[in-house]
Amino acid sequence: PMFLSFLRVLSMNPPSVVVRFGDSFSVNCSSTSDLIESMGLESRYGSSMSSSGNSFVVLKVESVTDWEFEPICFLNHLRDGQCLQTLPVTVYKTPDTVSISPPSLEGLVEGERYSIQCDIVNVAPVSSLSVHWHRGDAIFYTERFDGSSLSPVNKTSVFNLTAQRGDDETRIWCEAWWRTLELSAGIKLSLDCTAAGKPTPVYSWRSPHHIQRTNQNENQSVLALSIQLPGTYECTASNSQGSNTKYFTVTEATSKILL
Repeated sequence: PMFLSFLRVLSMNPPSVVVRFGDSFSVNCSSTSDLIESMGLESRYGSSMSSSGNSFVVLKVESVTDWEFEPICFLNHLRDGQCLQTLPVTVYKTPDTVSISPPSLEGLVEGERYSIQCDIVNVAPVSSLSVHWHRGDAIFYTERFDGSSLSPVNKTSVFNLTAQRGDDETRIWCEAWWRTLELSAGIKLSLDCTAAGKPTPVYSWRSPHHIQRTNQNENQSVLALSIQLPGTYECTASNSQGSNTKYFTVTEATSKILL
């Protein structure tokens, strides 16, 4: 049987998890129903049951060592049977190395085309990977990757550059970004923009609502906020030697409910 009323009484906090491989996380499953027989959280890392009379249960995963899994919260209702809700978990790994070849672009001939390759080693998941190509401080090309693999893979981005007179002594380089996460609007989260540099960087944040924040304190590189609307959040770290911008893209997520 299907009990649609459970959609309103069973919830997970957080509604989805993004965790680095090897790290820990915890989740709370709760219900507003007063007719609970029992409830619990199950995963391949163990399970947790609520105490008698409690309307919530907490599961702590000490170390994530799988690339794909979904904890399940279950509720046994005194009148309506059982309801299940899954917790979407995204497990990620940053690249071991990002390198460009050829390493030097000296001696280019204006008007000629040159193939430049950016190699990204051991990154997951591939569907969240994008590569930004820079000419100096400006991004001139972005490649995004598709794929179903959740475990680490190696990827290559190739760009065919037509040499221009203005490219003389301009640095051409690439960087890998782990892009766009699906998060539910309204939840609380932290965006980490920590950068290393001397002098110590100053951080400037810009939200989709064009509200700009500047933190002079070196310890304010992490922005804690409640996402009110989807969109792209920008963080720029800068000092007297230059600046770099990191983008956090938030999109609406759809929860998976099993009834």
